[in-house]
This record gives sequence, structure tokens and C-alpha cells, in this order.
Amino acid sequence: MEHKKTLSKNIQADLLLISTSVLWGFAFVAQRVGMKYIGPFTFNGLRFALGSLVLLPVIAILNNGNRPKADNEPSISIRTAFWGCLLSGLILFFGASFQQVGIVYTTAGKSGFITGLYVILIPIVGIPLGQRTSPGTWIGAVLAVTGLYLLSVTKGFTIGKGDLLTLIGSFMWAAHVLAVGWLSPRMNSFILASSQYAVCSLLSLAVAISMENIALSSILQATIPILYGGVISVGIAYTMQIMAQRVAHPAHTAVILTMEGAFAALGGWLLLGEVLPLRGLFGCALMMAGMLLSQLWVHLKRSPAGQ
Repeated sequence: MEHKKTLSKNIQADLLLISTSVLWGFAFVAQRVGMKYIGPFTFNGLRFALGSLVLLPVIAILNNGNRPKADNEPSISIRTAFWGCLLSGLILFFGASFQQVGIVYTTAGKSGFITGLYVILIPIVGIPLGQRTSPGTWIGAVLAVTGLYLLSVTKGFTIGKGDLLTLIGSFMWAAHVLAVGWLSPRMNSFILASSQYAVCSLLSLAVAISMENIALSSILQATIPILYGGVISVGIAYTMQIMAQRVAHPAHTAVILTMEGAFAALGGWLLLGEVLPLRGLFGCALMMAGMLLSQLWVHLKRSPAGQ
């Protein structure tokens, strides 16, 4: 009976992770469509503001005064929490900015796959911080770089502006994961998420006011992409990810969330008519293989022989 309950929870968690991957993948379509009407910083400013607001009811429910506090519930000083949220929000701003500006000049599918490289970059970026890197990460990195070459580098050995900006953004996403990885065990995950989204929103809107032409009519035209990017992708999908990862097997999480790039390509094909050439498709396959290998290497090494 207990085994059936565990199996049921794992299936539910996997379904939540699949849904999260789909929502995040199709968010690249929303981000690209939104650029037809408003600037990238305006889009990010409004998107992350919505994402922050969506999490406020969740925070209110979880922090109900009548709810007893668990012994293992994380706690942190207000000062450390403030600076931590500010730092993670700042890194998030750079990652989101490079990605959003980059998607103006590339396709949703390519943006999704290139952004996904952060799963390989995390352990590499963490080397100066003393993190150990497995052979699987380096093998995966070679496969991913080869795939990136096939996907983005032309015969003249140049890389498109959008792809390059998105690649820089993936380094920022890797740094962001490391920052959140240090901070999240020390404070409420939802408060951290909402706070960093608010910081990212304020910084994006500040840049938008100084650099972009903000018009209410244009914002209204971009309502659906903004709502999807903010409420669905940032607010709901992030919450689903947290719920799923409480019980999901780490290997399942790695495999399913890595599919984000594939769903981005699928969304770009279905909704925007984007088509990748055979060379690009092979590059995507190599990138996917590299990302999966880098995430699953430890679990494969731990698996008993013959299983």
C-alpha cells in the first residue's frame, strides 16, 4: 500500500514537471510575440511584476499566523535576506535581459535550446567556488558546444547576434541558479522568488523608461504574451516546479526540465511557423544529449550493474 502511494506521488510529480517544462517552453513563443508590440525591458518589467504578484497569495497562505512553524523550517536574518534577494534579483535581471533582447534576433526554438545550456554551465561556473565537476559535465559540454556550433555558427564562422546574446544570458542563468542554490535553503522559497522577481521588474522598468518608448496602446496589444510570461510561466510554473521537486526523483527532474528547449522549438513551429534546417536539428539533438548526460552522469554511475 505504501509503495502504491509513493508511486502515485512520483507520477503526480512527473506530470507536474512535464507541465512546467511545457509552460516554460511555450513561454519563449510568448516572449517572441511580445516583441512585436513593446520593447524587451518593458516586457520583462511587466512580466516579472506579474510573476511577483501571483506568488503573494501563496506566501500569505503558507505564512498563515495559525500555522505552526516546523522545526526544520528555514530562517534567515532580515539583513541577509534583503541583500540575498537583491543580488539574486540583479543576476536574474541580467539573465532575463540578455535572453529577451536576444530573442528579438533569433527564433523561439533556438533561444530555448541555447538558454538550456545553463544546466551544463552551472558546475563549470561553480568551479571557482570550490564545486566539483564530474566527467559527465565535460563530456556533456563537448556535445553541447558541438551542437551549438551546428545550430548557431554559420559557414563563415560567425554567430548570430540573437544567439550570442542568449548564450551570454545562459551564463547569467547559471550564476543565478548558484546564487539561489545558496540562498533558498536559508529562507522561504516563495518569498525569495517573489522578491527577486520584484527586483528584476523594477530594474527592467527603470531601463525601459530611459531607453524605450512605452505606450499604453502597445502594452494592451501585448496583453496575452505578458499575461502568459508573467502569470503562467513565472508565477504558476515556478510554483508547480517547487511542488513537484519536493517528491520527484532528481533524475526525473533533470530529464523532464531539460525538455524545455524541445517544447520551445515545438511551440515556435506550431504557432510561429519556425522551421530548423537539418543541420540545426542535429545540433539541437547533440545539445539535448549533452545536457541530459551532464545531469544524469552521477545517477548512472550510482546505478547497480545490470539494472
